[in-house]
Amino acid sequence: MKAISIREPWASMIYNGKKTIETRTWMTKHRGPLLLCASKKPKSDIGGCAFAVAFLADIQLMRKRDEFRACCDIYPGAYSWFLVNVESIEPFPVKGKLSLFEVDYEPCPFHGDAHE
Repeated sequence: MKAISIREPWASMIYNGKKTIETRTWMTKHRGPLLLCASKKPKSDIGGCAFAVAFLADIQLMRKRDEFRACCDIYPGAYSWFLVNVESIEPFPVKGKLSLFEVDYEPCPFHGDAHE
C-alpha cells in the first residue's frame, strides 16, 4: 500500500481528526488508499508508526480557504492533499521515507463512519 510520512504536530492533528488536508510542495498521480505514518522526530506517542489509513481524494494548489483544514498558512508552492475517510489503525512501526513509499499492509474496508 502507498504510504507517506508526516511530521509532528501535523500527524497527531490528523490522528485526532482536526486536520483533513495535508500540504506538500509536490504532487502525485496516486488517488485512493494511503497509509499515514508519523515521523520519529520530534518524538510523539505515534512517532515512527503507521497510525491511520485515509483516502487521498484529490490534490490541488493550496488556496487561502484550505488553511483551516490544513492547520497551516498558505505558503509558496503548496499543494493541498485532501484526505477523506481517515480511519485510525492500531499503530505499528514503519521506517519512514521521503515521497510516497510502499508498505506491506492490507487495510480493512472503509466503514464510512470515519471523520472527514
